[in-house]
Amino acid sequence: DISVILFYTFHHMMMMMAFYHHQHAITIPLLLLVLCGYMTLPMAVYGIGQSSTIGFASSAGSLLLGDDTHSVQLIVDEANDWKGVVRVVNDLALDFGRVTGLNGTISSINGSMISSSPSWSSSSIRVEKGGVIIAGTLGKSSIIDKLVSSGKIKVDGVRGQWEAFTSALVFNPIPGIQQALIIAGNDKRGTIFGLYDISEQIGVSPWYWWADVAPTLHKSIYALNTIKLQPSPSIKYRGLFLNDNAPALTGWIDAKYPPSPYGAGYNSQFYSHVFELLLRLRANYIWPAGADWGQAFFIDDPLNQPLADQYGIVMGTSHTEPMVRATDEWALFGHGPWDWSTNNASIIPFMREGAMRAHPYENVITMGMRGTGDTAMSPTIQPKLLEDIVNTQRQILQDVYGPNVPINKIPQMWCLYKEVQGYYEQGMRVPDDIILLWADDNFGNIRRLPIETEYNRTGGACVYYLFDYVGGPRNYKWINTVQLQRTWEQMHLAYERQARTIWMVNVGDLKPLEIPTHHFFDLAYDITLWDDAKSVSRWLTLWVAQQFGQEYAQSTADLLTQYSMLVGRRRFELIDQNTYSIINYNEADYVLGQWTRLSMMAETQYRGIPKSGQAAFFEMVLHPIQAGANLHDIYISAAKNNLYAAQGRNSANDMAQRMLDGFDRDYDLTDQYNTILGGKWEHMMDQTHIGYTYWNQPIRQATPSVQYIQRRERALTGDLGVSVEGKTSSIPASANAILMMPVDPYFQGSSGGHKPYIDIYNTGTNKITWTIHAPPYIIITQYSGTLAPKDADVRVFLDVDWSVVPLGSSSATINISSSTDYGTQSKAPQVILPLIKRSVPDNFTLGGFVESDGHISIEAEHWSRIISPSSPNPDGVVVSYDILPSFGRTLSGVALVPGTAPSQTIQTGPHIEYD
Repeated sequence: DISVILFYTFHHMMMMMAFYHHQHAITIPLLLLVLCGYMTLPMAVYGIGQSSTIGFASSAGSLLLGDDTHSVQLIVDEANDWKGVVRVVNDLALDFGRVTGLNGTISSINGSMISSSPSWSSSSIRVEKGGVIIAGTLGKSSIIDKLVSSGKIKVDGVRGQWEAFTSALVFNPIPGIQQALIIAGNDKRGTIFGLYDISEQIGVSPWYWWADVAPTLHKSIYALNTIKLQPSPSIKYRGLFLNDNAPALTGWIDAKYPPSPYGAGYNSQFYSHVFELLLRLRANYIWPAGADWGQAFFIDDPLNQPLADQYGIVMGTSHTEPMVRATDEWALFGHGPWDWSTNNASIIPFMREGAMRAHPYENVITMGMRGTGDTAMSPTIQPKLLEDIVNTQRQILQDVYGPNVPINKIPQMWCLYKEVQGYYEQGMRVPDDIILLWADDNFGNIRRLPIETEYNRTGGACVYYLFDYVGGPRNYKWINTVQLQRTWEQMHLAYERQARTIWMVNVGDLKPLEIPTHHFFDLAYDITLWDDAKSVSRWLTLWVAQQFGQEYAQSTADLLTQYSMLVGRRRFELIDQNTYSIINYNEADYVLGQWTRLSMMAETQYRGIPKSGQAAFFEMVLHPIQAGANLHDIYISAAKNNLYAAQGRNSANDMAQRMLDGFDRDYDLTDQYNTILGGKWEHMMDQTHIGYTYWNQPIRQATPSVQYIQRRERALTGDLGVSVEGKTSSIPASANAILMMPVDPYFQGSSGGHKPYIDIYNTGTNKITWTIHAPPYIIITQYSGTLAPKDADVRVFLDVDWSVVPLGSSSATINISSSTDYGTQSKAPQVILPLIKRSVPDNFTLGGFVESDGHISIEAEHWSRIISPSSPNPDGVVVSYDILPSFGRTLSGVALVPGTAPSQTIQTGPHIEYD
């Protein structure tokens, strides 16, 4: 989508010009050079929203880095720079190979001496074989520092800035090299993000391993003649919580890795993949698998913690695991109950050991305490008790880190999750340098955010957001049920309200949540790129282009947008046979029809994409859509079966069989996922999701209840059955007439609105001929037909010629007859259709909404007008309403903006009117 690419190109260009002008008093010629660099960008951009420094065709001033016969030359100061940087240089060399077929060559430099690195068995640098990339960290890389001191690169815009980096083409960076692409990071992760920025741009998705996204192949890769300056991320710590709750991720771990001495094999081999993914997504922080589920990151593999530090991942622990100790560690090594009021003598040394173990590494220390099993610490809120805990923990940290490290320089976080928020609301406070982490309500709505008086706390504020949940009233942990528009709305609000220190997201097993996880981290990295409500659609289009190619971007993004809307109605685990109405307004059929059409379109798309992309498409697009559609079919079929059995329909058995077929289809989809690519993701889709009876997962899939009709015998009322919309009863029965819902000109009609219907079906053992007789102004889609005992039911729709219906209230009698009798006590059924002919006043607003059947249904964005206040807000803030596309259950949502607006009154705030 060229318009999307140009939008972000111009956005970055203007931001960078402004930054350089402020930092360096940039000259007009340099501005023109930067502008020319941007205007020569190719149209294929694989870095989502990021300014481009890579092209695939020669352009003015560009440098060929590599192609299918020339390997890119990568230079790093292996002896002095961070090990994590050196490791990512190796990743970039491999990424060039994934794209061009020829890996990069890596060499180490120390001062002015260049030598091959034995780690990669490379030969000496051969500049003629490909372009050169030199990467390093300020203050760590000798070559980067020399380039800075010689004035060949300017780093004022990134020096001292958390995780910032710059890149530029430089002539004669070192003797013997005519030109090179230089990547200079302010710190370890700044350099790492600069390197992975290249990987992403050349066509290697962050999900190349975790979701099997095929690299985009290119014959040639060029560095563009442009300067890139990437400032600090919007959010300082951007992390995920691997809240594995079994069976999925743990089952996969058991199948792929040897067990640890204490449980499943959550070892350094596994975490190397997780850490790499985090960094490729520009994240930097993790709460490892643990909480209360039997994993203990720090002891499952002694290499786990140092590996995280080497990669550049900041370690933390979940809201229920204070002082860098996994929950399971207390079960293994603790003494007595996990109860501060009675056993702090045992808990204090336990916490001290965690602080000592964490001291050499980069951490955010979780403070406070919750009860055993992720529960409340006590039946009542006891602020003094928790204050004592926090004060003791801070003293431990001061003792461990020593007098030379001020306590306010040790990152600490207090998570206000569930009942813990009550402590804060009842007046408990912690020192200002402790980060306050506000949580959502477990269903995507942040419970509280900082108010203006809290904006200046030195520790700042942060958000714990959930894409996966275990607890009451119901789990949701099977597959992706995240509505991206809600994520944007909530996180944008959090950013506006100064919750900017940590964004932590619970991703459960990680694997089925690729799309919302990527979206979350892109928002956290640079929210200014996604600062309007329509940005979700733009982001999704770019994301699809990165994973599957520009050709499929818009059509697949449309599929995922519709999926996001449908799952936003109700998560799969909360659906049962009573969720959608079978009898009112075609609700169940309408919902199932949406899912069915979406599934068919996704299948068509899947069959059209190249084979190399089908595994990733299945995992992230096709499987969730088809599995979601099938689950709805299972429950709606069961609901129809129960209704049809009560009405005596022969088709009740067909609905029972359809439900069972769907149940088998669910297994087939699960098996297809678990066996894809030779079983790479074995067990990853083992999560049970059908048959919930209370908050927790069923131990085994179980069908909803169904009933069977004895088709070998005739109903007492004969072979003909009739039912109408809005009623569960059927005729003929003890009463032979049934009253339909009233209709009026605004309820239905030729304009395309909803039309009432009558169902006609066989309830016996004989083939019948049925006939409908109605007044001429009642228009029926089918007046007669035949029904054998195994034939499908017939639904006929009614319309009304209102031109001949008298004003006011009246009714029409519709007689339905059968070619066989109606049993011993029944008669031919009659349907009574109440009619209400009315019209709106002549002065009614064009485009207004009219009540029908006691209801008015209006989409939020279809307002008639916005009424602005007669006087502005006292603080001068302009307050209005914004449309949130694809938000909610049907079309969109409406939000008051900005999120920082003060509380509104009728007198001072704008309001929306609907006619």
